[in-house]
Amino acid sequence: MTPEEEKQVRSRQKSRALVTGLLLAALVVLFYAITIAKMGEAVDGQLAAVTL
Repeated sequence: MTPEEEKQVRSRQKSRALVTGLLLAALVVLFYAITIAKMGEAVDGQLAAVTL
């Protein structure tokens, strides 16, 4: 493999790694938001039970 081809392969690998990292970060943020929303629902439900 020539140095130019090797450079292109490394560039593609770097791009894929960056996209994979961004997707993983987006998934983490999504799970975090869902967890916070579910915790909020649980607190709302507890407050509703106490006030009834």
